[in-house]
Amino acid sequence: MPKTCLVPPNLAFQPRPSYPYSPGTAAGGFVYTAGQVAWNERGELVGRGDVEAQTRQVLSNIRSILELGGATPGDVLKCNVYLADIRTFAAMNAVFAEFFPVDPPARTTVQAALAEPEMLVEIEAIAFVAS
Repeated sequence: MPKTCLVPPNLAFQPRPSYPYSPGTAAGGFVYTAGQVAWNERGELVGRGDVEAQTRQVLSNIRSILELGGATPGDVLKCNVYLADIRTFAAMNAVFAEFFPVDPPARTTVQAALAEPEMLVEIEAIAFVAS
């Protein structure tokens, strides 16, 4: 089963020279996103200090990877959410609920030190697309 790297146009930048990075991969009906942070199409962090704005950008990035892999948010089976501060859970969760309004995926949410101090949320997703 060959793997396909998924690099949508809005995520075609190299975030940092030291980060080997593929936004997503697909194989065998599955679409995996890398942990997405709130980078826009120019590699700039959106929503400094605002977990809701960052969550919207993160989920927008995830949507573009899913679409390139032939999936939709409704195909997502599992998400892992990493918050720099677990006290921002409610704000993140409100935006997450907008993105997954029906039958949300299984989810794990933990507090974690993210790659850069301005990053407040990182989310990765796994989707399955039936052939």
